Amino acid sequence: MKNSKFTLGMGTFRLQDQVAYDSVKMALEEGYRHIDTAQIYGNEADVGQAIADSGIPRDELFITTKVWFEYFDDVKFIDSVKESLTKLKTDYVDLLLIHWPSPKDDVDMALYLNELKKAKALGLARDIGVSNFTIAQTQQAIGILGAENMFTNQIEVHPYLQNDKLVGFCQANGIKVTGYMPFAYGKVLSDKTLKALAEKHAVSTAQLVIQWLAQRDIITIPSSTKRSNLISNLEKINITLSDEEMAQIAMLDCNDRQANPDFAPEWDASR
Repeated sequence: MKNSKFTLGMGTFRLQDQVAYDSVKMALEEGYRHIDTAQIYGNEADVGQAIADSGIPRDELFITTKVWFEYFDDVKFIDSVKESLTKLKTDYVDLLLIHWPSPKDDVDMALYLNELKKAKALGLARDIGVSNFTIAQTQQAIGILGAENMFTNQIEVHPYLQNDKLVGFCQANGIKVTGYMPFAYGKVLSDKTLKALAEKHAVSTAQLVIQWLAQRDIITIPSSTKRSNLISNLEKINITLSDEEMAQIAMLDCNDRQANPDFAPEWDASR
């Protein structure tokens, strides 16, 4: 990221209309500068309006959006990105991602990744990357784009789905990992092991999970509609989890995947 203040962002998945606007506006008021959205979320216009109304200079922000597979051709792709920029009220995004690989490889990966590369060349995006790509797909993408041109692979990561193999592969190739759904829709926040560790360190369970991700060098983008949660998630906490504590959390991995639509690729084993 530009610097450390962007390593924790505000996710907007499932936030719609006024709720999306209010949540992003609150996040920006509380100090968030990394906002993540996507074409398929249907909230780019609300996110863009909240950003515009915040009055924060554009160069202080890190905005991510993602291209939906409906636009994976050399006619629709760039136009869809320009439409996203219009909705977001910006001339560029800091990061443009392929949201999901083409279902069943219906579209040649080289075609849509080269369109992604073209979007960057046209100045529509500062950096590019992928999301929900398996190890094999990431390897294929490296062959097309070069690892140096892939900023991140945005994937599901939380204590119940730690995705060690994929995380390790990406990081070994110099590709940052962005973990979405860090709380697994709140499921991990009631976990006894995590709650005990959080109590030991005098932090919230959410803060503990964010620290666990940070120690794995994973960017994360939790979502919330509550100002108190937004503040708590962003708060700088002065703790370091020991190797033993990290090992305790590692034991919680049960391959409990939350995002698994029927068009998803054949996932790698978590470990």
